Order: sequence, then structure tokens, then C-alpha cells
Amino acid sequence: MRRIYYLNYGSNLGDREGNLWAADLRVSIDIGLVVARSKVVESAPWGYDSDNPYLNMAVAVESFCEPLEVLDIIHEIERELNGGRSHRDADGNYLDRMIDIDIMAIGSEVIDMPQLQVPHPRLMQRDFFRLPFAEIAPQWRHPVTGESLI
Repeated sequence: MRRIYYLNYGSNLGDREGNLWAADLRVSIDIGLVVARSKVVESAPWGYDSDNPYLNMAVAVESFCEPLEVLDIIHEIERELNGGRSHRDADGNYLDRMIDIDIMAIGSEVIDMPQLQVPHPRLMQRDFFRLPFAEIAPQWRHPVTGESLI
């Protein structure tokens, strides 16, 4: 079944914009056709303190992959582009990273599994998710709450 995955790329280390485009290339090769891209926006780190601001970009990807398959591919892309570094420390706190890729939504699907929650549980709280997402999918509404992105 063909699905539209809405992803968010984030980077706050190294060549931040280059990291976003490296992730985009890998997503287009390994997951599917990137059919829309937002502008790149800068945001403060969320959930931890850092002097390194993020660049974020939302994309829409048309794919025949299953959701857990996409999640596995995203984790592999993150591992490779982060040089094997984890995005959390030993205590579970967030760390700076070359790339972070999140599934914000999959069309209007709702998935509630231990390893994957869609829409992303903090989607509506994160402007760096919502605003780029609204740029590429202004009509999208949260399938549970009915909220719009703006």
C-alpha cells in the first residue's frame, strides 16, 4: 500500500545543512520519492540544553514501505550519519547530533505501538515540527484531535 510519510530532519552539529541534504538523499534512495520539502528553519534544542541550534526541514515521502520498515531504515540512516554515536547519553538525556529523523505522521494513520507512535506524540508541542510540516501539508489535521498544524 502506498503511504505518504511526513518526516522531520534535524541537525545541530557539523555542516548542519549538508547533514539535512545527506539524510534527504538517503531517504529518497532507501524509503521512497520525496514529493515535498519545506524551507530549512533554525530552532533551539528541545528537551535539553545546548549552545548548538538546530536546522530542521520537513519532507513528504511517497513510499510502499511499511511503517516499522521505515522506522528501521531511519534508525540505520541516523546511525550511519552520526558515525555510530547515540542521540542519548547513559542517563537517557538527549545529546547534540549530526542528524535526527522523526516520523511526524503517516497520512491520517494512527499507530500506537511501543516502538512507534503516529502521529508523533509531541508533534503539536514542537514548532520546529509543526511549522515546516504546515508548509508542505497545510490541509493536514491531527487524526485524533482534529487540530490543524497552524
